[in-house]
Amino acid sequence: MQESLARSPGTGPGPGGGSRLLDRVLGGIERAGNRLPHPFFLFCGLFVLLGTVSSVLAAADADVEVPGSDEVLQVKGLFTGEGVQWLLENLIPNFTGFPSLGTVMLMMMAVGVAERTGLLETVVRATIARAPARWLPYVVAFVACQGHVMSDIAILVIPPLAALAFRSAGRNPVAGLIGGFACTCAGYAAGFIVGSLDALYVGITEQATAVLPIGADAPTHILVNYFFTAAASAVLGALGGFLIDRVLEPRLPEPDAEAADLAAEGVTTEVTAIQRRGLLITGAALSAYAAVVLVGWLIPGSPLRGEGGALVQSPVMSGIVPILFFAFLVAGIVYGVTVRTLTKAEDVPKLMAESVTSMSSYIVLIFAIAQVIAVFNWSNVGTLLAVKAAALLEDIGLTGFTGIALFVVLVTLLNLFITSGSALWSLMAPVFVPTFMLLGMEPALTQAAFRIGDSATQMITPMNPYLFLTLALLRRYEPSAQLGTLLARLSIFVVPFLLAWLAVLGVFYGFDLPLGPGAGIHLP
Repeated sequence: MQESLARSPGTGPGPGGGSRLLDRVLGGIERAGNRLPHPFFLFCGLFVLLGTVSSVLAAADADVEVPGSDEVLQVKGLFTGEGVQWLLENLIPNFTGFPSLGTVMLMMMAVGVAERTGLLETVVRATIARAPARWLPYVVAFVACQGHVMSDIAILVIPPLAALAFRSAGRNPVAGLIGGFACTCAGYAAGFIVGSLDALYVGITEQATAVLPIGADAPTHILVNYFFTAAASAVLGALGGFLIDRVLEPRLPEPDAEAADLAAEGVTTEVTAIQRRGLLITGAALSAYAAVVLVGWLIPGSPLRGEGGALVQSPVMSGIVPILFFAFLVAGIVYGVTVRTLTKAEDVPKLMAESVTSMSSYIVLIFAIAQVIAVFNWSNVGTLLAVKAAALLEDIGLTGFTGIALFVVLVTLLNLFITSGSALWSLMAPVFVPTFMLLGMEPALTQAAFRIGDSATQMITPMNPYLFLTLALLRRYEPSAQLGTLLARLSIFVVPFLLAWLAVLGVFYGFDLPLGPGAGIHLP
């Protein structure tokens, strides 16, 4: 941990009790988080624990009756003859058949082309650089809330570009830096643009839904939360802009002019003529592609329509991942050819391969995750836990939105220690998705609630390595800044963003609005 924060306007308490308390709390979080094993070994340990528990329950002849049916499921033990045989036969299928593996890899290949040709960064630059000084905080916040499409690259790109844009507009660059980082983290799971994060979430949700028979017909496509995330990104963008403009910036000290000049070196918001041309041509190509898909979807008798001419339950919805794959691929290739970051055909598979290579640690983690979730499903321990948890929530009266809100709080707290969204959702989904299904709630609702907790506290946990990168960038403007300085400034975003996320979800819940195409709040 760094020294307690230095006293400056807007940075919170001085070196007294408040700052020492903050340091102790964050220090405790950091120490506890550092004691956690790598997520791979965390799931290996969970696999052993789950195998032991399932074997003990199987020896005790434990069973579970699935509500709504007469079926009684016997708990099966992993560390039994039957369990060992099942594992040997299914170890590879558990891994290769894991839904999010292929989906995420496919999306990453296409998004990787768009990213590595420079398209995504140019879009960010063009959006932020063209904003009037008055509306700059709101533009930065809105763009940051779409950042998940760039994966973690967004946290590396958006804050320094926002700082430079603020400086160019005659505003405090530190406000752009901190505000850009806060909004990228707290709005990470929101957005109008679908990306690999959506594929990652829904793949895990699909596996967890299979724990119960009633989940067979529940929608688990990549767009199940699209209406919710789109609405949330608009609300969070407006709120983030307000907090940057009216709360954060007025309380910041003016950075040293010489330090600001040095910090701006090597960073530019300039969009060249060829890049602007690339954006225009790419926009035209994407519009043409979207028009072809839309017309093919809407015309009567189209093979892209579902049974009876249905639009939602149709090949377009079930095949949305390939459609998005080609959209990103078309955009990346057209832009790359235009600006000459792609000069030969071989460059395209090369960039796709580089994107997959960057996912190697994720693929290894998925191997462990897939085995754990498969054991949950096969052993019927997941069903048993879900039935017991649902009964407990019913007994204490937490069967509505209050139960969902408490789930969000739980995720928010755990997110301080386990910052990997895939790891945390894989730990929680096999229990909470079926639990809330037994309470009559769609898997899409549980996944939407998880998105909130997975985002709200990312900016302040010392387990987030990008927090310290942002501190290093802050010190380029304020050499004396300490970790407490940064955390005090970031803290103004945490509770408002958490409440705003919950308010948006509350509106969807209260008015029974669909969270995405075909994905409602309550099970039919």
